[in-house]
Amino acid sequence: MSYFRPEIDAMRGYVPGEQPREGSKVVKMNTNENPYPCSPAVVRAVQTVLERGLQRYPDPMATAFRLRAGEVLGVPADWILCGNGSDEILTMLTRAFVAEGDLLRLPYPSYILYKTLAEIQGARSEEIRFDAQWRLGDDFTAPAPGLKLAFLPNPNSPSGTMIPPAEVLELAKRMPCPLVVDEAYVDFADDNCIRLVKECDKVIVSRTLSKSYALAGLRFGFCVAQPHIIEGLRKIKDSYNCDALSIGASTAAIDDQAWLRENVAQIRVSRARLAAAARSLGFDLVDSQANFVWCTHPSKQLQPIYEHLKRNGILVRYMPYAGWGEGLRISVGTDEQIDVCLALLAEALRK
Repeated sequence: MSYFRPEIDAMRGYVPGEQPREGSKVVKMNTNENPYPCSPAVVRAVQTVLERGLQRYPDPMATAFRLRAGEVLGVPADWILCGNGSDEILTMLTRAFVAEGDLLRLPYPSYILYKTLAEIQGARSEEIRFDAQWRLGDDFTAPAPGLKLAFLPNPNSPSGTMIPPAEVLELAKRMPCPLVVDEAYVDFADDNCIRLVKECDKVIVSRTLSKSYALAGLRFGFCVAQPHIIEGLRKIKDSYNCDALSIGASTAAIDDQAWLRENVAQIRVSRARLAAAARSLGFDLVDSQANFVWCTHPSKQLQPIYEHLKRNGILVRYMPYAGWGEGLRISVGTDEQIDVCLALLAEALRK
């Protein structure tokens, strides 16, 4: 006999990318982590917090981070809410807007967690397919019974493509509900949608420090929205959802914009080299605005290629999408990691 709600029994649950055992020599290019160490300022901030001690509760609103992030992003601090990674932000947004039986809308293919969040709520989800150019048509903004929230990863995963902010604003204006623009990878892109929040209160932007700030192991994210949205979200967040270590480290990270610019520039250069080399091997790629590339192939099955890389110590993400096709999502690693990955890809294609 199960004691769980029927929705929980029925759902598969979100399956994250494979994480090898600590100390493994496997090269991870499968979960879009930053291959470089974080800013030295982060390490110093963590040491400072530890020296002060952890016997007291942290600031429930992560005020220090919100003040500095507001300066960096050009928004007031009370337009920012922090969370235990952007996944918690997405969870809070779903809990706040989508009730049992309501409808959550999302593009397809995109981040597979979105559908899981709807299932946890006992809500319905509706997937709207991207077109061949990775754009969204009128179906995405069309009214529907019970539609309460829509997610838009921008840049998208797995494709790395991005809808320009002007088009995102038009989508939001036509939407009958709030539009969450998930900008997990946006620091690697040419533009972002933060400014749209001021123009339209239906736009909510979520961010994470996991990717561009090299803090995936820390778990810290935030959203930017107009104050009345933030006030509603505050009602449902956990009392102390961000710990003292993550608040101190994230504040130091976002303060070090010189480190961010240098790191992003390096990854963008490496991304271009990885993409060009993958194309020369015969893969089809769209231009990526993220820290990964999405590789398809006109004639080769990709699962055997993924398995060949894995057997030889390189993890990439093999992602089949029903009705769409399969692809390899390859995170941008160091230049040395990229060289090994490319050599194995070439070897696999010769088999």
